[in-house]
Amino acid sequence: MSDEKEILSQDIKELRVELERLNNHRFIRIHNSNLRMMWFQFLRGLAFGFGSVVGASIVVSIVGFMLNQMEVVPIIGDWAKQLAGEIMSETQRVETGQ
Repeated sequence: MSDEKEILSQDIKELRVELERLNNHRFIRIHNSNLRMMWFQFLRGLAFGFGSVVGASIVVSIVGFMLNQMEVVPIIGDWAKQLAGEIMSETQRVETGQ
């Protein structure tokens, strides 16, 4: 029984050391202050938003470039040409007031 108490006492001491080390961790210290936590979340949101915009711009430009180079799909090319022609004729008609 004495050995069990010593083991339990030693475990509690080790747990206290680990808990103290955890409480001194930077992540926990940031979340102990509301102002620091809001600042951290604000910067995190800025980084996420900037990364999303840059990533979407890259993907859209690559897809646009690939679609621009696609001459092997004549159906889409003819359809797009016809659609562009209709839009241009409608635009000219509206500009001239007809």
